[in-house]
Amino acid sequence: MKKTFDSKVLEVLEDKIKLIKTDKGAIYLVGPIRLPVNLYGETVVFQWYCWLNCDEVTEDFERIINKLSSVNLAELQQSSVLVYGDFEYDKDAIIRFHSICHTGDIFGSKRCDCGFQLKQSMKMIAEHGNGALFYLANHEGRGIGLFSKAMAYILQENGYDTVEANEALGFVDDSRNYGDAILVLKALRTKPVTLITNNPKKLQALKNAGLEVSGREPLWGDISKYNEKYLKTKVNKSGHLEVEGTCCND
Repeated sequence: MKKTFDSKVLEVLEDKIKLIKTDKGAIYLVGPIRLPVNLYGETVVFQWYCWLNCDEVTEDFERIINKLSSVNLAELQQSSVLVYGDFEYDKDAIIRFHSICHTGDIFGSKRCDCGFQLKQSMKMIAEHGNGALFYLANHEGRGIGLFSKAMAYILQENGYDTVEANEALGFVDDSRNYGDAILVLKALRTKPVTLITNNPKKLQALKNAGLEVSGREPLWGDISKYNEKYLKTKVNKSGHLEVEGTCCND
């Protein structure tokens, strides 16, 4: 049964929703939303967006909103982006494509460097004066999902490295796709960007999509006995770019 929304509700929401057409349907981007963030003890105000993939392509946003209450989106995953400063028009902007890491980002796990990279990239963006952090929710465990990642962790505790564990479970080393994030980036900014990453695959994804990349900022840190093997595997097997003296030195 179709719900009837108050006209004021629709007026407010419609102004904050943007339609981005894709090969498979559409991305609905909602925002910007003012989001004050506690970043290393300082309050930094970002502008937050979230996006939703949908088969239906329509600018009748009431129709889309009406469908949401019948779908348990809390059981699915949606990605989002934090924007800082004059991201759309500023000549020089830095961005981060950050893959969700339940254990690292939420619990502060030392098995990886994801939690450190999340906070540090936000700090780099704020200090730079403008930029965006894309938080990619369907990238857990390099695309294998949280439950499979838990099983991969068990294999890692029994001698497997990250790549070997993923492959032993029937996955490729890295199945992440950046297509949706790139479409959202194009909707928010058309000027060149500097990418915060150690991963050349992310750089290549941007270039393959026709985006101009003006540079790369490395992001190594939080190295410990708990994640040293993980970081070495990133460099030796997954092709991550290492800055001399920053990672995994014996």
